[in-house]
Amino acid sequence: MTFNVFLAFAAFCFVSSATPGPNNLMLMASGANFGIRRTVPHWLGIGIGFTVMVIVVGLGLMNVFEMFPVIYKILKTLSVAFLIYLAWKIANAAPLGETGTVGQPMTFLQAVAFQWVNPKAWAMALTAISVYSPSNSVAAVVTTALIFGLINLPSCSIWMFVGRQIHRFLTNPLRMRVFNIVMSLLLLTSLYPLLFSAH
Repeated sequence: MTFNVFLAFAAFCFVSSATPGPNNLMLMASGANFGIRRTVPHWLGIGIGFTVMVIVVGLGLMNVFEMFPVIYKILKTLSVAFLIYLAWKIANAAPLGETGTVGQPMTFLQAVAFQWVNPKAWAMALTAISVYSPSNSVAAVVTTALIFGLINLPSCSIWMFVGRQIHRFLTNPLRMRVFNIVMSLLLLTSLYPLLFSAH
């Protein structure tokens, strides 16, 4: 990877990692509902899970999709269904302070697993491999994945800190409820590229 290609790839990594998508919207919601410390496992699961995903895609999974397009269609259907379920959970999350209900942030392993049904993560991984690691050699794929992971982690962290700052304004259960409903609607909106993609 030449220096110019590296700069272009780094810009792609930052923009795709920092812009709104299921991971970032969920990090913001978690930061607002549970705070930074309880959101850290979720954040680390995204960064590490996505890095592993890029490696797996680069070492052969992309070829499987090309050979068997029906697998990609099945994955798309599962992704839509799971994101709708997550949106419902966010919308119905009990605001902090409601007695008798204890909310739980996403765990590290749940965040790792979520990357495999996250349409934006798939788009990012497939683009990274096809454009910036076309040789698909092990060294090129691992290098691409590690660079992406190192840029992805701090870029995603912005969203949980924003969520924590927003928490200052969510001083009563009604405001928190409205916030969670808005976040769930934004999560559903993030499905638009998946539903209308050419694949």
